[in-house]
Amino acid sequence: MFQFFVEPNQINIDTKTVVITGSDVNHIKNVLRMKMGEQVAVCNGVDGKEYHCAITGMDESSVVLNLLEVVEDGSELPAQVVIFQGLPKADKMELIIQKNVELGVHSIVPMATKRCVVKLDDKKAGAKITRWQGIAEAAAKQSKRGIIPQIGNVMTFKQALSYVQDFDIKLIPYEHAEDINKTREILQAAKSGQRIAVFIGPEGGFEEAEVQQALDMGVMPITLGKRILRTETAGFTIMSWLMYLLEI
Repeated sequence: MFQFFVEPNQINIDTKTVVITGSDVNHIKNVLRMKMGEQVAVCNGVDGKEYHCAITGMDESSVVLNLLEVVEDGSELPAQVVIFQGLPKADKMELIIQKNVELGVHSIVPMATKRCVVKLDDKKAGAKITRWQGIAEAAAKQSKRGIIPQIGNVMTFKQALSYVQDFDIKLIPYEHAEDINKTREILQAAKSGQRIAVFIGPEGGFEEAEVQQALDMGVMPITLGKRILRTETAGFTIMSWLMYLLEI
C-alpha cells in the first residue's frame, strides 16, 4: 500500500474525507496510475497514526479519499530519540539523516562542537537545513514513517546540553568509556514514552572538556564496542540498538 503525507487539516474525521494536494497528485495519477477504489495509507506527519483510505475522486489539483480506518499503532518507536549530531564534513550529514530516519529517530539537531571542521553561518545554515529537511521527508516516505522527523536549527554543544536538561535518558558515546555490560544496562532501561538524547561527535570526536561538561550535566557515557566508529556509523549503531530494544 502506497503512503502519502498530508497536513492535519486535510484529514476530516467527521466526514471521513481526506484530500491530497500538491506534487503527490501528479505522482498518484500519472506515475502510479492509480484508479478509483484503490487503497492508500495517509499520515499527517505529526501524530504517528496511519489512515487507510480508498480513492473516490481525482482532478488536476487534488485526490479525494474516503477514510476507511485509523491504525493507532503505526510504525513509530514508542520513545522519542533525538540525535545531536556534530557537524561532519562533506555530504555525510545527508547520509546520517537518511539512515537515522529509516531507523526511527524522532528528530536530528545539527551541533557545532570544538572539533567541527564545518562552520555554518546563518545563511548557509538555513539553506542546508532546508535541504536536510527534504532528505528527512523523502526517507520518511520511503520507510513508511508515521511522522516526518524534524531537522532542528544548528546548536552549540552548550545549547544542546541545556536543551536536554529534562530528557529522561542522555547518552554520549565516548571512546574511553568501558564496560559494555554497563552500556547494555543503560540502554535496556529505556522505556516507552521517554525522551532520549544521543550526542554524536564530529570526525575528531569530542574534546575532553566537552565530555566532562556533558558528564557534569548528567549525560551518561557509553561504549560502542572495542572499535572506533566513524561519526556516521556511531549514530546508526545506537539507533539500531534502541530500535531493537524498544520496538513493540
